[in-house]
Amino acid sequence: MLHSFTLSFALVVLFIISSVQGERAWNGHTPPGSTRPKRFTPYYIPAGARGYDSASPLLHYSGHWRESFSSAYIQKSIRTSSHKAAAMSFTFTGTGIEWFGNTDRRHGISKVFVDGELIKLVDLWSAEPRRQQRLFALFDLPLGKHTIKIVNTGQNNRQSLGTLVDVDALVVTKGSKTEQSIPEQSSQNLAAQQTNHYGTPRPFQNLATTTQAPPGQWVLTQKGSTGVHAMQMAVISDTHAIIVDKVEHNPLTISGHPAWGALYNLKTHALKPLNMQSNSFCAGGTFLSNGTLINVGGNPVVSDITNAADFGDVDGLQAVRIFEPCDSEDVSRCDIYENHSRIRMASPRWYNTVLRISDGSAMIIGGSKKGGWINNATTNNPTVEYFPPKNIQGSNGLPVPLQFLVDTLNSNLFPIAFSLPDGKVFIAANNDAMIYDWKTNTEHRLPGIPNGVRVTYPMTGTALLLPLSPNNGYKPEVLICGGSFVDDTRPDYEISSQEPASSQCSRMVLTDDGIAAGWQVEQMPEARIMPDAVLLPTGEVLIVNGAGTGISGYGNVKDQVGASNADHPVLTPVLYNPNAAYGERFSRVGMPTSNIPRMYHSVATLTPDGTVMVAGSNPNLDRSEEKYGTEYRVEWINPPYIGMERPVIPEGSVKPRMLGFGQNVQLQIALPSGASSPYIQAALMDFGYVTHAVHANSRLVYLDTSLNGQILTITGPPDGGVYPPGPAWLFVVVDGVPSTGFKLMVGDGSSPEVDHAALHNMLTKTQADQNEKNN
Repeated sequence: MLHSFTLSFALVVLFIISSVQGERAWNGHTPPGSTRPKRFTPYYIPAGARGYDSASPLLHYSGHWRESFSSAYIQKSIRTSSHKAAAMSFTFTGTGIEWFGNTDRRHGISKVFVDGELIKLVDLWSAEPRRQQRLFALFDLPLGKHTIKIVNTGQNNRQSLGTLVDVDALVVTKGSKTEQSIPEQSSQNLAAQQTNHYGTPRPFQNLATTTQAPPGQWVLTQKGSTGVHAMQMAVISDTHAIIVDKVEHNPLTISGHPAWGALYNLKTHALKPLNMQSNSFCAGGTFLSNGTLINVGGNPVVSDITNAADFGDVDGLQAVRIFEPCDSEDVSRCDIYENHSRIRMASPRWYNTVLRISDGSAMIIGGSKKGGWINNATTNNPTVEYFPPKNIQGSNGLPVPLQFLVDTLNSNLFPIAFSLPDGKVFIAANNDAMIYDWKTNTEHRLPGIPNGVRVTYPMTGTALLLPLSPNNGYKPEVLICGGSFVDDTRPDYEISSQEPASSQCSRMVLTDDGIAAGWQVEQMPEARIMPDAVLLPTGEVLIVNGAGTGISGYGNVKDQVGASNADHPVLTPVLYNPNAAYGERFSRVGMPTSNIPRMYHSVATLTPDGTVMVAGSNPNLDRSEEKYGTEYRVEWINPPYIGMERPVIPEGSVKPRMLGFGQNVQLQIALPSGASSPYIQAALMDFGYVTHAVHANSRLVYLDTSLNGQILTITGPPDGGVYPPGPAWLFVVVDGVPSTGFKLMVGDGSSPEVDHAALHNMLTKTQADQNEKNN
């Protein structure tokens, strides 16, 4: 049943795939020479790094090597050897080293030593011949002098026809002292080590002010690498999160080219690259009622920098990428479905918000028709459309105009949106807000955001729908924090990365009385642009990430730091308690401080065990090693309850996998010792699809419960307004301490309804890849 929608929809949807020809702008940049297509290989010299080709006199060869010349090689030459013990050594100063060469059926196995220590055996065999491949990489070395040595073992695997080893080029990450300030936890326990995606052991790192915090305190640790930059992120199962980026030179590869999507194992930190086909740059996403994840929109590729002419379509502006439910720990067969001859949007969208609404379908809101920096009347897409397409007030599957998105230019990309308990949708953009009745296409304007604070891209704030509870009839209330006072009509060359962000948080109850009362304004301990707000099962909100000055994006304003439009990263989280008294809701007591800037293109999400996963940051056109460069390290924030005695669902007990509307389910629960008269809550949560500080689908609904011995009876939400049908996580919270969450489906797990007439009309009246056809 869960897959029926994707299959039936695919049978009736058809469009023509076109290769990229026209628009090549990423964030306002068109690189020189971009009309000349070029293979998209892993070889790349990021800003802040330095390359050395095989003919450099600094590379020292011993044994028998042969030099060959071809335009297919880096700097048109390569060194190869099939002789046992043939070696190459290179001494460098920096914090990282990458080795590039070829792979094919004739290659064998080599040893890689760094500073005299054997780091890895590298098997260079591949079924298909591939050029300019990253054969080995090691990052996060202490800043200083190091030596890499590559030795041909003279051995191969059973499939190989030879023992070749190549040296085409080396790339050194130069690094800086400030980037090496992360304290490492010394430990002799091998279990405390991890293996990153380069196969290199790295010590577990604890970034808290004390390396071993006692129970009941906040703890920040660094562990794992995302492999692809984490621009977008969503938890898909007990064991995995999906990471989505733009097309760029990420270290993780697939099919011989850099990957820009991956599955991240939350337990082992292992990675599986995804077979993305179009550019998902600044796309949005949501889960549907059947558990299918859609990733929507994007941008064309920047040719000659990351041209993809050798692996398929690259224009992502109308893409709808399908990721079917993947709940197993074995994700080897899970991948993105992206056959552009079958599924697409009606119109191009970049920086669009995607929201699951009360019937379990997706509302796709706004965006820009093509690449640029800030929105304008020419590029604006002031409409909503639906997946699957709907016939709203005679639209018959076509986009529905939204005057609100015209009135809120220019700073109105990635609108803030939440599905409300009555089925309507709250939308905020720029410094305005409204409630939208999508069934009747009716806008109800709300009071503007106080003090003129702009809260959507590029003046990005963050927002949440605060917890819903049956105790007050599921009364909706929104919280919007951060943003900027910058005038969005100013040209970019007049805006500075040093202009202060806003510390303002605004709350409004979305009832008649609440709207009449207006916004309640509070101030965070510090200003933040681009923060993330994460709901905890306790009902509190953890605010992380962001910068103290500037705006979102890169390469636009004056006083750029590296390429960043923002500066002064905010490194300490803050906790917001929506139930505390006014003026007492923010707390930084015991909060650890990171030293990893998390600014533009950063993400944060709750995970099933109750920790908060923090990743990303990349205010750059492509991978960079300069200040505010591309960040792959993952941090984990443990709230105090992680170290406390927690409620436990006993091993082997039956967990409900479906929760119907108004349905009762039972769950066995072991309470913490000493909980004689416990206050018990069942927290039903959507962790959301997180990107660009947008947490539109994040949701916490408390459910009615009753306890009889160890059996907890839980009543499902009343309807899809309170919790839109689809995947959820259920936590049992006892006296403020949550259990580990488990996944279940809310509703009956069926697919959203397909209006075949609307679908047919959309395909007939619109064109695929309109951006390419118009250039």
